[in-house]
Amino acid sequence: QVQLVESGGGLVQAGGSLRLSCAASGRTFSSYSMGWFRQFPGKEREFVAVISWSGTYTNYANSVKGRFTISRDNAKNTVDLQMNSLKPEDTAVYYCAAGPLVRLTAVSYWGQGTQVTVSS
Repeated sequence: QVQLVESGGGLVQAGGSLRLSCAASGRTFSSYSMGWFRQFPGKEREFVAVISWSGTYTNYANSVKGRFTISRDNAKNTVDLQMNSLKPEDTAVYYCAAGPLVRLTAVSYWGQGTQVTVSS
């Protein structure tokens, strides 16, 4: 069992930066791929970024490539999402996710979500 708790969301101006963090509990954290998804109002949740259990594989949605960076610390059971050059269209609820597959095509655990609002 893995429990995920996000933090770091908030309000930022366009062009600014935010760092989201996800703290995981559970002994099997290091065996899961971790990632971030986001959800716009009235829309389906969409993939943002993933990092494999070892940290050697990462992948990003095209909309955030070059602006967002995902990282993890298995010793601290944390996964972070550094978001730079934020745009108003990045405004969404961001969710931390964990799953057994490298590309996180199946999610076993979700966090509760954290709001990110980017003002123009």
